[in-house]
Amino acid sequence: MVEKSYLKFASEALTNCSVSADGATVLLGFKDSKGRDASLELPLAQAGSLAMTLPSLIEHAVRRHFRDSSLRYSYPLESWQIERSSDPETGMVTLRTKDGFSVCFSMPVALQSDLGHALTSPPQIDAPTLAN
Repeated sequence: MVEKSYLKFASEALTNCSVSADGATVLLGFKDSKGRDASLELPLAQAGSLAMTLPSLIEHAVRRHFRDSSLRYSYPLESWQIERSSDPETGMVTLRTKDGFSVCFSMPVALQSDLGHALTSPPQIDAPTLAN
């Protein structure tokens, strides 16, 4: 039986991150624990999958590290933008932080209405978390 070998390194810093000229790949640059430069090149679809996976991993890491299952890693919101999409039944909501992180969600019109109502309702003490 042949053992699989994996490249493993301990990242000390995220360095240069870039996008290829044609937008097909994303390059993440790192400095490893021995001061060596390393990089990871991901096709666009894999970069998107990584972006969707990291928030959950970070949340699990914070909860495990502090041994508190109620903790969440939160990003301070600085601005938001609501736009129409090409589909008349769907809108887009973009949330941004001061440090440049942003994420855009597509939302059915009915869900936008529910969110608007939830945001304008007065907060209730000891109210359950509203999730959809």
